Amino acid sequence: MSEIKNAVQKLYNTYPFPPDPLLDEPPPGYNWRWHYQSAYNFCKGKKPQKKQLRILDAGCGTGSSTEYLVLHNPTADILAVDISENALATAQKRLQKSGVLNDFQGNIEFRQFNLENSRELDGYFDLINSVGVLHHMPNPVIGIQALADKLADDGLFHIFVYGELGRWEILLMQRAIALLQGDKIGDYRDGVAIGRELFAGLPESSRILQREKERWALENQRDECFADMYVHPNEFDYNIDTLFEFINTSGLEFVDFSNRDFWQIERLIKSEDLLQRASQLSTQERYRLIELLDPSNVTHYEFFLAKPPHHRETWQDDQLLLEAKPELNPCMLGWESKSLLDYNYQPINLSDSEFALMQWASQNPSQNVTVKDILSQVNSTLDEVRSLINRQLIMMA
Repeated sequence: MSEIKNAVQKLYNTYPFPPDPLLDEPPPGYNWRWHYQSAYNFCKGKKPQKKQLRILDAGCGTGSSTEYLVLHNPTADILAVDISENALATAQKRLQKSGVLNDFQGNIEFRQFNLENSRELDGYFDLINSVGVLHHMPNPVIGIQALADKLADDGLFHIFVYGELGRWEILLMQRAIALLQGDKIGDYRDGVAIGRELFAGLPESSRILQREKERWALENQRDECFADMYVHPNEFDYNIDTLFEFINTSGLEFVDFSNRDFWQIERLIKSEDLLQRASQLSTQERYRLIELLDPSNVTHYEFFLAKPPHHRETWQDDQLLLEAKPELNPCMLGWESKSLLDYNYQPINLSDSEFALMQWASQNPSQNVTVKDILSQVNSTLDEVRSLINRQLIMMA
C-alpha cells in the first residue's frame, strides 16, 4: 500500500492537480456543494441551525475546492489536507493571491496528511469534502471508514468518485500507455508523451479518439489533466452496485446525488407501462437502470452521506410550513429579477406571485417574517411556497 501511496504522491508532485490558474481575485460565481448552508438545505430540506462550523477538505490538491470553502463559509474553521507537498504549496499561494482570506473570519490550516490516518485528527467535522480522492487511495474502504468516523452527528460528507461506464475509453487508453511504457511505468512525463503520440496517430474512426474529442480534449490540453486521466498509478471505478457496496462499508447513510435530476427515470422512459414496472424496483435498482440506459454520461458519482437516521424535511405539514421563516438560497445569480440562475446555474423564470414571495423572503432574517405573515400580504399559496423550496430557491429557517 505504501508503494501505491508513494506513486500517487509522486504523480501529484510532478503534476499538481487541478491546474486551475491562480487569480488576483476571488473565484467567480459559486459552487453550492461547498456552501454549507446550501448543501445542508439540499440534503436536509431546511437551513442549518449551527453557526460555528468545522470543515475538512480531504484531499484539497491545489486548493480550488478550499478557495470556495473559504469564500462560502467565512467564519468556519477549515482544515485542508493532501499527500502532495507541491499541491499544498500551490493551494496556499492560490488563497493568498486571490484575496479570499482578506475577509475570512475563521481559521484555515494546510497539512500534508494521509487520509487513511484521519482518525488521528482532533474532533469532528460538520462538512467533509472529498472530491476525486477516495478512488485513488490504495484501499478506498479504509479511507471512507476513517473519514466517516470524523463526521459530526448532523454533518454532511460530500464525495466524488469515478464511474466505470462513462470512463471505459479512458481505461483502455490507460492500459495501452502502460503496455508501451513497460519498465518506465512511474515516469509520468514519459507516460504523457506516449499518450499524446498515440492520440496524434489514431484514425478518426477510433472510439477512444472520438470520446477524447467530444468530452475531454479541452481540459486535456494541460498536461496535469492529461496525466491525472491517463497515467494515474491507481484508480478504482464504480458502478451503482459496487458504489453502494462501498458506501455501506462506511456505516453512513446515502442522502442523494448532487445531480439529482440526472437520476430521474422519467428522463429516459416515456412509456407509462415501463414507468410502472420501474416503480416496482428498489431505489438502487432504478439508479442501475438509469446508468445502463445512459452509460456514457456516468463518468462519476457525486453524492452526500450522513449519519443515520437521516431525515429530510418535506414541509407537507401545513401548520409547520406556515410557522417557518423563509430565506433566499445564497447560491443563485440574477436576484432581484424574475429571470435568474438557480443553484445549479439553470435558468429560472418566476411568476409574479413567486417573485413577490421571494422579495419577502429576501428580507429575512432581519425582518423575522413567517410564511403565514407573507401569505397575508401576497396573493399566493402554500403549494407555491413548496415549489420554491423544492427548486432550492428559498430555504426554511
